[in-house]
Amino acid sequence: LATSNDAISTNGPMITQRASVFTRPAKHPLGPAETIIGLGLFALAILGPSSWILANIEDYKKKD
Repeated sequence: LATSNDAISTNGPMITQRASVFTRPAKHPLGPAETIIGLGLFALAILGPSSWILANIEDYKKKD
């Protein structure tokens, strides 16, 4: 029977990865226009498909 130590043994030192989290301010902050465009496109990507379906729901109900 294998013990738990045998199951997790490795061949060499374990490599730890650092998370890519930055706590400093951005080098090039976004302006208000870029922020509005980004939020608008994000909202369109989320709400666009569902709005299309709701606008054309009668077409989807038809049983041709």
